[in-house]
Amino acid sequence: MKIEHIAMFVNDLEKAKDFFVTYLGGKSNEGYHNKTTDFRSYFISFDDGARLEIMTRPEVTDPEKEENRTGYHHLAFSVGSKETVDELTKKLREAGYEVIRGPRTTGDGYYESCIVGIEGNQIEITI
Repeated sequence: MKIEHIAMFVNDLEKAKDFFVTYLGGKSNEGYHNKTTDFRSYFISFDDGARLEIMTRPEVTDPEKEENRTGYHHLAFSVGSKETVDELTKKLREAGYEVIRGPRTTGDGYYESCIVGIEGNQIEITI
């Protein structure tokens, strides 16, 4: 069994798509639009077969995203090397994204950084 995809609602669908394509190497489909409900979505595919569905619709709410809460906490992306973690973290910082941790080696041996990405959602970048 495998996870087929993960889905997340966003307010700005185009900005979210551009983030995952530009910074994390995703490839987007052409998108979907249900004209009855005004639901819109893209599937973003990554090299290893993982997929992320980003979605929006007019009635989406956007509660504050506290770091220590139940439910979704972060999406983690493996970029292959310590140097790439460092480079991507620097690139994201320079683009105005907040780096909240790292790059660092964690107590359990992961080399990672964590940024606040699209709409307050955390993205972990690791080897």
